[in-house]
Parts: sequence; structure tokens; C-alpha cells
Amino acid sequence: MMSLAQLEIQIIASLVAVACSLVGVFLILRRMAMMSDAISHTVLLGIVLAFFVTKSITSPLLLIGAALMGVLTVSLVELLNRTQLVREDTSIGLVFPALFSIAVILISRFAGDVHIDNDAVLLGELAFAPFNRVKLFGLDFGPEAYYSSGGILILNLLFVILFYKELKLATFDSALAATLGFAPTLIHYALMTLVSLTAVGSFNAVGSILVVAFMVAPPSAAYLLTDKLSRMILYSALIGIFSAVSGYWLANILDASIAGSMATMTGASFLTVYLFAPERGLFAQAKRRQNQRIEFALTMLTMHIANHTAAQEAELENEVVHLNEHLKWSPQFAMQIVGIAERMDLIQQKEGLLTLTEHGLKRANQEFNA
Repeated sequence: MMSLAQLEIQIIASLVAVACSLVGVFLILRRMAMMSDAISHTVLLGIVLAFFVTKSITSPLLLIGAALMGVLTVSLVELLNRTQLVREDTSIGLVFPALFSIAVILISRFAGDVHIDNDAVLLGELAFAPFNRVKLFGLDFGPEAYYSSGGILILNLLFVILFYKELKLATFDSALAATLGFAPTLIHYALMTLVSLTAVGSFNAVGSILVVAFMVAPPSAAYLLTDKLSRMILYSALIGIFSAVSGYWLANILDASIAGSMATMTGASFLTVYLFAPERGLFAQAKRRQNQRIEFALTMLTMHIANHTAAQEAELENEVVHLNEHLKWSPQFAMQIVGIAERMDLIQQKEGLLTLTEHGLKRANQEFNA
């Protein structure tokens, strides 16, 4: 039987997964997936600097400092990118290691005796989340992570609902959005601020590694399943919830890290969609290429037979055994195409001689006249 703590862990992880997927969808569509990784690391510097000002690890200013550092990260990346001396991925690779390393140096040099554990920030530990509870007037109102993760989820959801049209237009055509007066730059920085808040708000519960996994993998999988933005958001949230719940039980079975197992399941979910998505999956693409190859071969076969039917050497040219020589097909492929053509009533075969049916002749004539 599932305990209350087990249920609370899964709910917390699901709240974080949905909150991350809401902003993650737009990061994927804007081709800024690695920005989530950068922000989730550089916000640590914002936390450290805010701590030096407040001298408290519980101050709400830490969240503000983290959000501002996330915006600064985006600004520095874009500043480097606008010089056109380096590409955006290179800009990200330059900015976030520099800012993150500064944070680690400051912690080790000036805050060694303070509980700002960068390992915990990175990895998180969901197993401890149910122990940090909200208690008022002697009543237990549940884990603190319910309210932090739930608050971020509500904030992200309201932002997407209220600015859905602006987000959609600025994401797919920023030039048109600017022409219509939608301020795509403002929308961009608002989105990056939410990414920062989402990342830092999830540190205590799940750590930045899982935040990045939830922001990137479920939206990427959803992108392969649909072309409609609203459905992509929904599918991303559902995949995130599935990854959170299944990852918890995987960790329970393997006695492994909960956050690590959840991140693994986000990868497994993406891999499953990548292979089996109905339209864009690897197998669907391979099947589509095979079907196109067969369709082309059927067209070549009907045109070949029609081209030589009236010739005196038709019996020689239209024999199955000569398809390899004239069409450069292997014997196995030639027999496969002939069999398919017969089943589609394109050709008839008698003693190895191929002739077109009325349907096959019509197809050949359409290609000749094209």
C-alpha cells in the first residue's frame, strides 16, 4: 500500500514537471533548450549574492536575486550573440560556466560554514521534501513544496493563458509580432524570468538537473507528436507527469536516486516517442521512405513495360529476369515489386512475361504526360 509520503513525493514532482513543461514548450520552439541548463546553473550566483546582502538563506530576496541573474544570463548571451562573432550555442557555453563557477568560488571562499550546498542544488532530494511541512495553529497543511511548486505552476499557467496569443506570435514570427505592437522583446524577457523563477523555485525539491530534464525532454517529445501549440502544451504536461510518477516507482524498485530515476524516465519517454511517433517517429519515417521507394519502383516498372510493349523485342525486354539488367534492381527487389504490382492490378505475368493491365497502362500514361 502506498504511504502518504510516497504520494506527496509524486504530487510534488508532478507539479514541478507541469510547471517546467509550460515554459519548456516555448524554449523548444524558440530553439533555446540549452538556455534552461544555463539559467538553472547561473541562478546559483544570484542566490549567493542575495545571501551576502540579506545574511539569510530563507529570505525571499534569494528568489528575486536568482530571477535577476537568470535575466542577466539571457542578456549576456544575447549581447555576445549580437556581435555575430560567436553563435548562440557558443555564447551559452561561455556565459553559464563563467557565472556558475563564480558562484561556486564565492560559496567555498566566503560561505563555507553556511548551508548553501551546490550538490543539493544540482541533484536535489525529493525523499526529504515531505519532511519540510507547513504548520499553522497546530494543523499540518502539507509539505512546503506543495505551495512553492504549486505557486510557480499557477504563475506559469496564468502567464501562458493571459499571453497565449502574444507568446504564439512572438515565438513563430517575432518580426510580425513587433509590427503588430506585441513587444516580442518584453515577452522574451518575461519568459526567461519565469524560467529563472521555475528553476530556483524547484531547487529544494528536485534540483536543477531534473528541472532541465523536465523543461527539455517532455516538450521535445510533445513536439514530435503534434503541430498544434495547445496540444503540444497538453502533451508535454502529461508526459512530464508520467515521467515523474514512473520515475518514482523506478527509483523505488532499484533503490536509486529519485531525481535521477525521474530524469531517466524523461529520456525514456522521449526515446519512445522519437522511435514510435505516428508521423515524425524514426520508424514512421523509415516506413514512409520505404513506401516512397516502392511507389517510385512501381512507376518505373509500368513505364518500362509500356515503353517496350510495342517494340519487337518486347518479350525480351519485359521478362522478369531482365529487370535487374535494365532497371538495375536486385533479383529479390525485382520479385518484390512485381508481386506488389500484381496485387495492385498494375501488371499481369504469364510464363515470366510482364504485360500491363488497363489500370497499369493508365498509370504509365499519366507519368509520360506529366
